[in-house]
Amino acid sequence: MLDVRRLRLLREVKLRGTLAAVAEALAYSPSSVSQQLTLLEREVGVPLLAKAGRRVLLTPQAELLVERAAEVLDTLERAEGELAASLTTVSGTVRLAVFQSAAHAVIPEALTILAAEYPELRVEVTEREPDAGLFDVSARDFDLVVAEQYPGHTREHRSDLDRVHLVTDVIRLATGPVLTPLVEPLPLVESLPLVEPVETGIASLADAAALPWVMEPKGTAARLWATQLCRAAGFEPDVRFETADLMTHIRLIRSGNAVGLLPDLVWAGEQPSVELVELAGNPHRDVFTSARRSSAGRPGVAACRAALARAIANTAHP
Repeated sequence: MLDVRRLRLLREVKLRGTLAAVAEALAYSPSSVSQQLTLLEREVGVPLLAKAGRRVLLTPQAELLVERAAEVLDTLERAEGELAASLTTVSGTVRLAVFQSAAHAVIPEALTILAAEYPELRVEVTEREPDAGLFDVSARDFDLVVAEQYPGHTREHRSDLDRVHLVTDVIRLATGPVLTPLVEPLPLVESLPLVEPVETGIASLADAAALPWVMEPKGTAARLWATQLCRAAGFEPDVRFETADLMTHIRLIRSGNAVGLLPDLVWAGEQPSVELVELAGNPHRDVFTSARRSSAGRPGVAACRAALARAIANTAHP
């Protein structure tokens, strides 16, 4: 009978591409991974891996084994879930991946709900970008992910994951005072450009065409969507500040050093500290959770999803 642990290693190679990546993900040494896969090749009697530079490719026979290995792992996971569901308490550990603004907005309240209602459930939360979080759930590094999808942007379809809508998060143009030089600077500080806040008078996206912008890093869905939105409005945004930290976005906008696009979720039920301008078409991002279909029925995963939904419902948008 084939060893399930070795079959999982083969599947990890399929997912991650190199033995080093598999070793790092599973806290093994690369030599240990190589030895286990060599033993698996002996068990099945056919070659399973072929080198391609730094990566390794799976043979057709290995691809077949990976497909069956996924079915075996899913069956075992469903069995674990059914066993957990037969108990009278919700316990164990749920590993949750979440992107930053969702972590800021709903995770604290969701954890409070879970601690009160399921004290034996341990929830471990890690901040992950949506694409990475979805991959990690598929790879069994996490059990649940809170992810986002921007208008016109699609993510890689993963048939092993489900998708449950959490909230429709409206996106608005965020502005603050623009800093301009004072007319008569004091003599002692003539070498320093004194500034004072002036109202922007911005009523639409086009009104912000000549202003400095803060956006998320290049390559992210948020950055691509924001850039396309500005281009559709007839201008190329002058992106002077680039960061994935939306709290930094807020501070830069509030201080008058930039304008930006902010989703309502960043306010976490608090009053906005910047001016918000409605955008044409009322654009929004879809925030959702995903779990492996084989583990979605686990009581701990279901409890986390319910707590996240309740936390969202208690969050008043601006």
